Amino acid sequence: MSIVELRQYTLSPGARETLIELFEREFVTGQQAAGITVGGRFRDLDDPNRFVWLRSFPDMARRRRSLESFYSGPVWREHREAANATMTDSDDVLLLRGPGFTPAPGAREVLATVCHPSDATAFDEYAARHLSPGHALHRTEHTENDYPRLPVRTGEDVRVWFGAAQPPPWPSRRLRLEPVTS
Repeated sequence: MSIVELRQYTLSPGARETLIELFEREFVTGQQAAGITVGGRFRDLDDPNRFVWLRSFPDMARRRRSLESFYSGPVWREHREAANATMTDSDDVLLLRGPGFTPAPGAREVLATVCHPSDATAFDEYAARHLSPGHALHRTEHTENDYPRLPVRTGEDVRVWFGAAQPPPWPSRRLRLEPVTS
């Protein structure tokens, strides 16, 4: 299992395609060079001003080193102003533990569920009945964020999975996502 960030950016109206083009051209390879695995990147089908993406790290120590390398490196320094100009909020970030997720080639829509179960044992029973390994189940990573320059949401316990499944009996939000193809 990896440390995974599920990042949801709120963008200025009309800026999503600008960010996606910059992201795909510069930030995917730039992050990979810093030891970051960039997973799925998506347009939120229900919000034209939202970009959703995942990145993963083998562990928290390598997360910190990789983030320090990328955010102090030449790719971010050169393109940060253009990227930041597209965003109104980049702090909706869940720090998770799980397998990461990249959609299958040719996928047109991916469903992601962010669930707030009130009972871990009951959730495990739900997951055993309704989720398969293909759902790429992730759980909140409760380790303190050791790279505070990039905030993450705290004080909540979530489960995130990808793909259709029986709706859970706990509060949840479903995201309909369109994969970005390079």
